[in-house]
Amino acid sequence: MTTNDDTTAGGAAMSTYDAFFTAQLDQLREEGHYRVFAELERKAGSFPRARRYEGGEAAVQEVTVWCSNDYLGMGQSRPVLDAMHAALDECGAGAGGTRNISGTNHHHVLLERELADLHGKESALLFTSGYVSNWAALSTLAARLPDCVVLSDAGNHASMIEGIRHSRAERQVFRHNDPEDLDRRLSRLDPDRCKLVAFESVYSMDGDISPIAEICEVAEKHNAMTYLDEVHGVGLYGPRGGGVAEREGLMDRLTVIEGTLGKAYGVMGGYIAASNALCDFVRSFASGFIFTTALPPAIAAGACASIRHLKVSEMERARHRERVAKVRSRLNSAGIPMLDNPSHIIPVMVGDPKKCKLISDWLLDNHGIYVQPINYPTVPKGTERLRLTPSPVHSDEDVDRLVDALSEIWGHCALARTSVAA
Repeated sequence: MTTNDDTTAGGAAMSTYDAFFTAQLDQLREEGHYRVFAELERKAGSFPRARRYEGGEAAVQEVTVWCSNDYLGMGQSRPVLDAMHAALDECGAGAGGTRNISGTNHHHVLLERELADLHGKESALLFTSGYVSNWAALSTLAARLPDCVVLSDAGNHASMIEGIRHSRAERQVFRHNDPEDLDRRLSRLDPDRCKLVAFESVYSMDGDISPIAEICEVAEKHNAMTYLDEVHGVGLYGPRGGGVAEREGLMDRLTVIEGTLGKAYGVMGGYIAASNALCDFVRSFASGFIFTTALPPAIAAGACASIRHLKVSEMERARHRERVAKVRSRLNSAGIPMLDNPSHIIPVMVGDPKKCKLISDWLLDNHGIYVQPINYPTVPKGTERLRLTPSPVHSDEDVDRLVDALSEIWGHCALARTSVAA
């Protein structure tokens, strides 16, 4: 039985811990790195419109979202919603268990077949998110391949870094998008040693694209496996949405292609696509797959419908490219600085965490424009930015309102502009 003294001691201990938590959070606020979530309710059928809740149910504001990863608006697509409704009525809400214990639904199997076909691989394996698929697959492969060394691009996502770290395998970080540095590092390793090269196709913060062919050439020269994260490429690039590797005819040269269902496909989940043996190996040994409840069947059905649609429809991708070009052109005319890159991601560079948040708050409060500030540790200090992601469902009026509002606040903040193209 707990005594009053025990209760007092326990309360004092918690007070000490809470004081530490509070001090750390206060430091984040002082540095301008504290994250505040916008409470939104997306409006199906009218996205990028959403409701923003601020201060309770009474204070609701309509906003236009400019930072969604639902790049093509497939989260409100009729084929996706119809498939999800049907699966929900047929199968109920949840999967009912892990994949190993009663949780493998027919919709999971159909989705894995679609994904394998999308990437020209023998097999595919589903996970609950793209983060989990990277963490589980990389940690399992690197830990269980004998004496494996992982060559990781310096720009890799946190999920890849955590997976590699968890494996406890040797890791070498090669310079970002630098096949020559990768080649130098691989040349110094035992030719017979297991080697895994991990990199991304589209890097989500700068929007740059990796030299996949050159990296594959280096890896093949040194008998290294390749692991490509295509989470910001699938659905958007290639004639069937297979990603940058499909667009460049390189899918067959990659050992593993990892992707997500939560961005261009508009739903949720992650996956790897590879050989039968590799997928079965990860399925059999990855704790992040074995010990977690499977995705709800309705989620799998919606993702499957989205993939099937984008395999045959180019309309969304064409409209998306046109919108991205439109936003870039208008920002350039207004002298708003942005990183030049060949992808769909438009980083508007602010370079100061407090001004970055100030701009984001001002756009939201005064113009109903929602763009989340991207600060450290997501990006290096001094490179704080607004990350714009135009979609096919943004109108010309949306673009004009965004650029006009950005230009206005840019002047208020006395931020530098680029020289306007003639």
